[in-house]
Amino acid sequence: MSTTLFSLAFGVGTQNRQGAWLEVFYAQPLLNPSAELVAAVAPVLGYSEGNQAITFTTTQASQMADALKGVDSVQAALLTRLAESHKPLVATLLADDAQLSSTPEAYLKLHLLSHRLVKPHGLNLAGIFPLLPNVAWTSQGAIDLAEVAERQLEARLRGDLLEVFSVDKFPKMTDYVVPAGVRIADAARLRLGAYVGEGTTVMHEGFVNFNAGTEGPGMIEGRVSAGVFVGKGSDLGGGCSTMGTLSGGGNIVIKVGEGCLIGANAGIGIPLGDRNTVESGLYVTAGTKVALLDENNALVKVVKARELAGQPDLLFRRNSETGAVECKTHKSAIELNEALHAHN
Repeated sequence: MSTTLFSLAFGVGTQNRQGAWLEVFYAQPLLNPSAELVAAVAPVLGYSEGNQAITFTTTQASQMADALKGVDSVQAALLTRLAESHKPLVATLLADDAQLSSTPEAYLKLHLLSHRLVKPHGLNLAGIFPLLPNVAWTSQGAIDLAEVAERQLEARLRGDLLEVFSVDKFPKMTDYVVPAGVRIADAARLRLGAYVGEGTTVMHEGFVNFNAGTEGPGMIEGRVSAGVFVGKGSDLGGGCSTMGTLSGGGNIVIKVGEGCLIGANAGIGIPLGDRNTVESGLYVTAGTKVALLDENNALVKVVKARELAGQPDLLFRRNSETGAVECKTHKSAIELNEALHAHN
């Protein structure tokens, strides 16, 4: 048996009446767990190799807690609590970062992202959508859609109200993970699998999809789509105020540099370098034709926006008379962003 794993987590979740998993909560997921930990729990679970989601009993939870007391006190304490559960328990062991094959595996990888253990596009999420059942997220937790009507009636007969918050494949992130050092105005607008770095503020109209996010610090007032990562440093960037849409997808990762401002109703389809500004209402895609202007606003040449990807100190705007998209170095934009970030 191999004791080297990519990830391991002990979870408690919800199943429908046919025993199919609807969701799983992992309080303390592990990336690259120690060989000693794996060796201690594998015999109890009957694990030998590969990627597996193994259901276990409260008795097994107690056995694993005892086995881990001298190995990992945090996981031992977690298993001690899980031994008290009245809900189904599952251990998910990933030997490698392969294509997903079960709902517990899908939930583990979403947890790894929201726990900041892996950055967006750092995991193989192939096949995730068929493995995430579309369920009703309610005041009583996840409920299979086929069971909602009966559960609503049961609640009414008890004098209660079963409130349905959403019907979706993804739950809101904060029902599973509340990252340290963040401000979130409307928790319903962040999906599990979002990466929200310390120092990030997500305003009421901000939205962060799964496999996307910001490394922080920064302010999100628009949509951060899957495939987008607002990071920090020369490679990933940080301190970005976004009021528009950042779109990615497939194997594309849109990276936004430091001190950027994407105006209201604006959006990008290219990576931005440090201190870029995209004016309100302007959407810059990779194929957008952009007129490069010199310091005197004279036309230098016309290029596709992808040729400007990652360049610093650029202002993207639309000519109010001709409608042409223009780009020039804009030092005042830098001063404006510094003032905005100081205020926020």
